[in-house]
Amino acid sequence: MSASHGNDYLSARDAAQRLGVSLATLYAYVSRGHVHSRPGPGARSRLYLAQDIERLIARRQAGRSAAQGAARSLAWGLPVLETRISLIRPEGHYYRGRPVAELVESGLTLEDVARLLWDCGEDDPFALPAPPAWPPAVRRLLDEHGLPALERTAAALPLLSAGTVRDLSSDPVRRRESAAALLRQTTALLAGVEPDPRPAHQVIAQAWRPGDRKLEDLVRTALLLCADHELNASAFAARVVASTGASLHGAVAAGLAALSGPEHGGGTARAHAFIEDALNAESIPRYVLARLQRGEGLPAFGHPLYPDGDPRAALMLRKLADLRPQPPRLARVQALIEAASQATGKTPSTDLALAALAAVYELDVESGLVLFAAGRVAGWLAHALEQQASGGLIRPRASYVGLPPKPSLVPASRRRGRG
Repeated sequence: MSASHGNDYLSARDAAQRLGVSLATLYAYVSRGHVHSRPGPGARSRLYLAQDIERLIARRQAGRSAAQGAARSLAWGLPVLETRISLIRPEGHYYRGRPVAELVESGLTLEDVARLLWDCGEDDPFALPAPPAWPPAVRRLLDEHGLPALERTAAALPLLSAGTVRDLSSDPVRRRESAAALLRQTTALLAGVEPDPRPAHQVIAQAWRPGDRKLEDLVRTALLLCADHELNASAFAARVVASTGASLHGAVAAGLAALSGPEHGGGTARAHAFIEDALNAESIPRYVLARLQRGEGLPAFGHPLYPDGDPRAALMLRKLADLRPQPPRLARVQALIEAASQATGKTPSTDLALAALAAVYELDVESGLVLFAAGRVAGWLAHALEQQASGGLIRPRASYVGLPPKPSLVPASRRRGRG
């Protein structure tokens, strides 16, 4: 690592030597997307991300021990599936090779990004008419005002899947049309309104704050940033279900179930409570200090895949600061972030950024999770479509570590006589 640049990047010679390969092989790794590179200090030199080099070494070593490799793969470890949908780098994430930050700044909608994630090319599955009004059974779910948005959406999906045929079509165009209709339906279900042909960010923002254009842009930003994040727990769940031949509705239902857990989508609720308690505190620095003294910790700071800070949260919070809705509440949220960052040495995660948006607009506790889910449906559908196209059942093997089988008590002579 002595020749690395800022201890994060290696020169070509050091990277190849560390891998034990030729420079040509190193360049091949880069061209296939396995190693990230950036311009070096010299006019024609390049530097190579040390994290990717170490990951390749770990993958090669794990290949020599299948059981060890499988165990590591399922816990923030090695890749377990190939995908062309999204890529995570320290500086941000990419959808089919395009930086998500640039997609946000270009003004694209969630539907535009869905077409990219689903590899639609010139085809536009959203050109079909909007889905019809809710059937009576789904309407009754929307009338249950105490039913949380995720539970309402999950309960409606089996009712909507009955009779759908495009989901299971062998024609990819038909499947994408089903995905487009399903994205519109889940957006409306999460917002608690009728199906609507308008872009998702307008549907959600208008349900919360009619006529607020600033909120529309913030919602659009959140949806795009949350649309996909590689093979997270909910995307993996959606792919496993899709691999069985189940419908797109079933895959999205699996994604919603995984997202509902406290270790996944539940992070937005913890962040919301953290911010609301701070806003009601007499002194934000003293509130942060008191939590640390009680050993409670400060939720939604840091991310395992972004050691230098979650760029999704940074972009979301920057947008919030630029638009400055409700400046007094925004200022207190910013003071909390500053105090917590100083205490932890970490920066906010996306959960914190979504909760900050909700806090500034005085939205309810589930609004951050609604944004997370509404955006991520596009990614779940992308993974389900990709899995349907590639085929094959996802069926990992287990590494058994329990009690060994007991010796049979039946005599060997009698065992041989049993056919």
